[in-house]
Amino acid sequence: MAGTQTEGLDDLPPSAKLVFKVLEYNGPLTQKGIVQESMLSARTVRYALERLEGIDVVDEDVYFADARQNLYKLTEPAQEFTSEDRDASCTAD
Repeated sequence: MAGTQTEGLDDLPPSAKLVFKVLEYNGPLTQKGIVQESMLSARTVRYALERLEGIDVVDEDVYFADARQNLYKLTEPAQEFTSEDRDASCTAD
């Protein structure tokens, strides 16, 4: 996608932020697991994952228990960013 270099987590739609939080709280999940945890539609989850992958905060890996599915997890820098971002928002209030 063009322009995703300057796009951050704050610029994403609410569904993508929810998927990010689901992965943050639950760890790596398949798309089906994200759908169950977030209660979003499969199509919305797919779109959210595309957006999150576009800004390099989510990695897609092979799910060895069922090779037809992928396993999605947060990248390490994304986890560090969110904790710093949370600390900054606490001190700003």
